[in-house]
Amino acid sequence: MRQSSGRRVGALACAVLTMSTALAACSSGGPDARDAAEKLAVALSEQDVSKIATVKGDRVPQTDLERIVKSMDGAKPKVTVSKVEEDDDSATATLRSRWTFKGSQWDYTTPVTLSRVDDTWQVAWSAAIVAPDLAADDRLRLRTSPADRGDILGAGDQPLVTERDIQRFGIDKTKVDATQAADSARRLAQLVDIDPDAYAKRVEAAGAQAFVLGLVARSGSAEAPGGSDIAAIPGAVALGGTLPLAPTRGFGQPMLGVVGEATAEIVEKSKGSVQPGDMVGLSGLALRYDSQLRGQPKVSVEAVPSAADAEPRELFSGEAKPGKPLRTTIDVALQGSADDILADVEPASAIVAIRPSTGEIVALSNGPGGEGADTAASGHHPPGSTFKLVTTLALLRSGVTASTDVPCTPSITVDGRMFTNYSDYPSSAIGEIPLRQAIASSCNTAMIAVRDKSPQDQLAQAAAALGLGPDLDLGYPAFLGAVPDQAEGTEHAASIIGQGRIEASPLAMAVVAASIAKGERVTPTLLADAPTKAAPAAATPLTADEAKQLQEVFRGVVTDGSGAFLADVPGGAVSAKTGTAEYGTDTPPRTHAWMVATQGDLAVAVFVADGESGSQTAGPLLESFLRSAS
Repeated sequence: MRQSSGRRVGALACAVLTMSTALAACSSGGPDARDAAEKLAVALSEQDVSKIATVKGDRVPQTDLERIVKSMDGAKPKVTVSKVEEDDDSATATLRSRWTFKGSQWDYTTPVTLSRVDDTWQVAWSAAIVAPDLAADDRLRLRTSPADRGDILGAGDQPLVTERDIQRFGIDKTKVDATQAADSARRLAQLVDIDPDAYAKRVEAAGAQAFVLGLVARSGSAEAPGGSDIAAIPGAVALGGTLPLAPTRGFGQPMLGVVGEATAEIVEKSKGSVQPGDMVGLSGLALRYDSQLRGQPKVSVEAVPSAADAEPRELFSGEAKPGKPLRTTIDVALQGSADDILADVEPASAIVAIRPSTGEIVALSNGPGGEGADTAASGHHPPGSTFKLVTTLALLRSGVTASTDVPCTPSITVDGRMFTNYSDYPSSAIGEIPLRQAIASSCNTAMIAVRDKSPQDQLAQAAAALGLGPDLDLGYPAFLGAVPDQAEGTEHAASIIGQGRIEASPLAMAVVAASIAKGERVTPTLLADAPTKAAPAAATPLTADEAKQLQEVFRGVVTDGSGAFLADVPGGAVSAKTGTAEYGTDTPPRTHAWMVATQGDLAVAVFVADGESGSQTAGPLLESFLRSAS
């Protein structure tokens, strides 16, 4: 047996001939078996052997290859030639194959027999070329087993989303006569409160061996029907299991997101890393950090015989890598309290709480009225009179003090537009009053009257100093406000009281409150292992003296103004600011209700999309939250 790299015996003979003799003797050299082996390796890598010359056999190589790899979910090997041994008109090639899966790879070698026929090297096709010891009628099958999913953790590494017991309720069509299946489906649908007709259609369309899921419910929850109710419906079954879930259905939604079966779109975008039926994040943090949380599945490859009763043989098995937990700053108790407080609020609503000392977001709650929208972090709403804290900073920088008298009148007109105070503004606070009283009572007209001392560009600078407006990546979609640096006339007047083109999210206003409490701009953080990178320094940062004056004005709303109802909240002195912001085209206009507050190392913003006023609508919610935190 001789090595192929040209025919060595022939080459040696040619080497000792004269030049003219060598040309005549060597010009008739035949094809190289290695070239044929190389072409086969490329074809196997591309899974297209249709152009490979093969010895006539009982199988068409391309058809056979497609059958063998059909269950490999589109995976392809990289095939190379390891060596070729040639002996006259026959040769044996050794191919090296490498299949790369996410997190593991499968390497092996296989032999190939070649025969030279009419100056062409032909491959003797067999299934064993594709994988070691593959029998003629075997096929390959790729199997994946999910890794343990990482938890989403809160402050102190308390689990927010973790594996919890569930029950899957549905119709098992093997346990009910086909003529009764639709009736059973409707009865189960009514029991678990889903659309009876739609579910019946799904059950009827499913195969005779199918289990058709109707509802997934937490074990022991109120939405889970009792065992006797299920037993009374032919074909209805309850299957146990686990799913990554938060403590309750609404806890931390939509921030935390949900986990469920991968959609067709997710499978397609994953390029093979996600298979149909895999459990993946579908929204929120669960989706954004799915690859981290999901880990790497165990991958195995089996040889599956054609005989129905034959057992598959495992050819390769990789190791699963469990998902890594995602650590957040959310406080389980405070988040749960906020969610409970908003549970019965009909309009869109939010409660956000931040630790001023660290910037950690400890609650990011959205009420069910938002219908899944993230009002808390991404809402774009005029902040109304809560923005007067920003305006106060701009006024302080122009020489106004908390003791400076400002004219609070029933109304004020700017370029033909009349501005008034809120409907139940106290008549005792009308007249020349100190700025601190104008803030405490929330006098719109007084703030607008001194608007020339707070030009729009300085208003924008004051907002930036308090954390309103910088574009930050929290590792989660968030809007921290927008304050235009140019506005004149009525638009500037509206800006002074947090309307016009001024926009903020509840998170943004919680940052403003936290910055005042800390005495410097606070950068909010949601992910414990990836703290938010601070925005570039404000053009005019908050000074210690400015912070002290703002804190006094902030506190005065509770001691002498519209936040007096918070004075007896246990746990230390409370500072607060109410806010009511008009929106829409209704007459009279509808109003957003706001309130922000600080107490100890807690800064809170409360928002309700439709309400009477900050103190009447948002205030009670804020009070309940502060009392729950004390």
